[in-house]
Amino acid sequence: MTSPQPAAEQIAEPAVPAVSADHPGVDELFAVLAYGEVAAFYRLTEEARMAPDLRGRINMASMAAAEMGHYETLRDALERRGVDVVAAMTKYASALENYHRMTTPSTWLEALVKTYIGDALAADFYLEIADSLPEEIASVVRSVLSETGHSQFVVAEVQAAVSDSVRQRHRLALWARRLLGEAVTQAQFVLADHDELVDLVMSSGEGLTQLAEFFNRLQHTHHSRMQELGLA
Repeated sequence: MTSPQPAAEQIAEPAVPAVSADHPGVDELFAVLAYGEVAAFYRLTEEARMAPDLRGRINMASMAAAEMGHYETLRDALERRGVDVVAAMTKYASALENYHRMTTPSTWLEALVKTYIGDALAADFYLEIADSLPEEIASVVRSVLSETGHSQFVVAEVQAAVSDSVRQRHRLALWARRLLGEAVTQAQFVLADHDELVDLVMSSGEGLTQLAEFFNRLQHTHHSRMQELGLA
């Protein structure tokens, strides 16, 4: 008779995703991400004009190009699911455009901080959802929210600016906190208006308790990014 395997040697059963690949909320998730990428492209293109030199404009343009590449990935994913990307993402225009309207930067440094912190806050939210999705869905979400490396120039520029000016550091720290507040508000508006997306979030784990804990974690990661920029 064969002895049972020791616990340490037993092959772990693959985790079963909390959400199925055909959940209607997946289409909504891809749609809101797609609109976010398009909005980011236009925002970065506009803000590139604020750059004081060619290097800054090129870096912003590179990030804008990456956003459109991400949009195309989401468009293709939706088309494979039989969904028209334009029709699907248009319903998210109001909430996302309102966020950008409320956080329009007035200086080049504010634009850099928004690029680094504001976009990362949105990524945190959607990546949290991705952890409970089937791998073929989660891989799309992770690929379009992955760090491209282009934004690293932001850290050097902001750190240099705030190390030379306490006043600048305080002003940008206030701006970063405003970005956090507006990002949380945006997320709440998006969830409040779209039942399928809410159901996707609620199906991913512990529902409202999990969501409340996530918003707490969001503040901690936000503080870490502020420290990296020299704003905390």
